[in-house]
Amino acid sequence: MKILITGNMGYVGPGVVDQLRKAYPNATLIGYDMAYFASCLTNAAVLPESKLDMQLFGDVREISAETLAGMDAIVHLAAISNDPMGTRFEDITLDVNYRSSIRIAELAKEAGVRNYVFASSCSMYGAASEQAKTEDSELNPLTAYARSKVATEKELEPLAGDGFTVTCLRFATACGMSDRLRLDLVLNDFVAGAVATGKINILSDGTPWRPLIHVRDMARAIEWAVTREASNGGEFLAVNTGSNDWNYQVHELANAVADVITGTEVSVNLDAAPDKRSYRVNFDLYKQLAPNHQPAYTLKEAIQELRDGLVAMEFKDGDFRNSLLMRLKVLTSLQESEQINGQLQWAHQTAKSSNKESELQTA
Repeated sequence: MKILITGNMGYVGPGVVDQLRKAYPNATLIGYDMAYFASCLTNAAVLPESKLDMQLFGDVREISAETLAGMDAIVHLAAISNDPMGTRFEDITLDVNYRSSIRIAELAKEAGVRNYVFASSCSMYGAASEQAKTEDSELNPLTAYARSKVATEKELEPLAGDGFTVTCLRFATACGMSDRLRLDLVLNDFVAGAVATGKINILSDGTPWRPLIHVRDMARAIEWAVTREASNGGEFLAVNTGSNDWNYQVHELANAVADVITGTEVSVNLDAAPDKRSYRVNFDLYKQLAPNHQPAYTLKEAIQELRDGLVAMEFKDGDFRNSLLMRLKVLTSLQESEQINGQLQWAHQTAKSSNKESELQTA
């Protein structure tokens, strides 16, 4: 089996590579990444990409049909990956998260790829009632990131069929330790605050609901999806991916962290504008379809692991929300140093393209 993993050098990718290598030891695993976050290693025992057979560097907006030739499965993780980045780079978010995802799926089907796994998101439910959302619930995307996921799912559905199986994993909010940790995620933020300062500052009033999933459990779901048969869920499947036990209000998450990291003070911003991104999610279908790949982590284990990982890093940055452990800060830093341009393209690559055009004009 030959598997291409796009966006493998981000937060989720290292765990996915490790899981696929363990599950399919004889598979050929190939990574494809822009490498914005390649240097964001956090206490990794080994370079995650050492478990691959090959690492390719490239822009998913320009991926070639040749790159997809011979693949049995595509795991498409590459994305502008959170709401702050989606707000800052809204047009690029649509290009990367939506248009490129569809183009890759079209090329994959033409190349004879059997399984296409798309990392989707429960954030597409947006503002929701107390009732947990199922896959048939109305979608209410509130951000560019969520809208990009909705648009992609809509156009992937008619592509499925004729031996091309599409699985859209609507992941809960990611959390947990990674070889490329990011702290712009709610639970990771809370643990970082508790470790660095002994304080958790909730930016909202603490009442919004969030379903969570550990990055390692996301990898378990992807392992299942890369070989999913159409007889198990259909040629096209969009499935909420997580656990019913992991639906929490934000203040509950903060208090859970304080229970593990004793002495932590929790403060709530009662003057904050209401956070409309509030949703509970029903994960019954995923449990039915993938009983052997259910989330294994508990909330307490995730918190303990994050705490231990940050302590091992000697993490003490009370101003971490302005650090390079926030993905938007990494991109901003790369732009300020003129390593990437306004379209998030590497400057040296665009310079090469310009030189080629000049050579052609001269000729």
